[in-house]
Amino acid sequence: MTKLSCEYMGLSLKSPFVVASSGLTQSVDKMKEFEANGASAIIVKSLFEEQIRNEVHHITKKEAHNNSYPEAQEYIHEYTRKNTLEKHINIISKAKEALEIPVIASISCITNKEWEEVAKKVEEAGADAIEINAFIIPTDRNQTSEEIEKRYIEILKTVKSATNLPIGMKIGSNFTNIVRMVDQLKAYGATSVTLFNRFYEPDIDIETMNIVSSEIFSNSSELRKSLRWVGIVSGYVEGIDIAASTGIHNGEDVIKQLLAGATVTQMCSTLYIHGAQKLSEIESTLTSWMEKWNFNNINEFRGRLSSNPEMDQQLFERAQFMKYFSDHI
Repeated sequence: MTKLSCEYMGLSLKSPFVVASSGLTQSVDKMKEFEANGASAIIVKSLFEEQIRNEVHHITKKEAHNNSYPEAQEYIHEYTRKNTLEKHINIISKAKEALEIPVIASISCITNKEWEEVAKKVEEAGADAIEINAFIIPTDRNQTSEEIEKRYIEILKTVKSATNLPIGMKIGSNFTNIVRMVDQLKAYGATSVTLFNRFYEPDIDIETMNIVSSEIFSNSSELRKSLRWVGIVSGYVEGIDIAASTGIHNGEDVIKQLLAGATVTQMCSTLYIHGAQKLSEIESTLTSWMEKWNFNNINEFRGRLSSNPEMDQQLFERAQFMKYFSDHI
């Protein structure tokens, strides 16, 4: 009998299908629907550092015009901050009550402030793990790449020091050396790394001359970047779980990422487009493919095509690029 179960972040999952943090995962009813269709874990919608700061700033600025007492403004500031945090914690608590599958908290941050208390409260609420969604845009010309990378490490260390929960890092691809970055995250206690974050990207409306959001959903063609680095990282960095993310829209995409070495796959856009039932379709595709190749479990083929000493490492690297364009020009 074909088994889809796997271990991720120290958690026993029934399949490699994880629902990524998004607007879909702020509703317990939606989470239950995902679970019924085969999801093995849910990552709750991120609590954003800017969200806490902006809500606090908006209300305290408004009250400052109506209140001349600094003590009152300080009380309002702290109340607003705690209220924002409690809303997030409440979703985690309700999800844990309603679901049998693991519930993973998500915090999206750009500094290491705020997060010790958040990590403790998330653990108290019953979360099974925490995914840190770190997104730092380098805009200071005097800041080195090494200094920026250290900020990721500091965020990880801060959260790690405040909780016993397994910690994962969700990062983007804009590092000079992704393999080294992942190795550093592992050294400082990350249990997993998610490759890659799908960041907000701006566009320009030339009719109104305004900055607007670009397409928010991914497509299968975006699988290529994460596929390359899942293959490389899984071959070069041992002892850390890898969640493949972005561009995973069907069962074939899941199979490719597992062959490259992913521990699990995170899905979001395809669930927005097709609904929770897409998970059942993906499970059917994976199961049929495993039966075709006589695989009894995922470990029998996971990482078979990762970049490792037993295969041609250049398949993931520059030589194939040169060969392809030499043949097509």
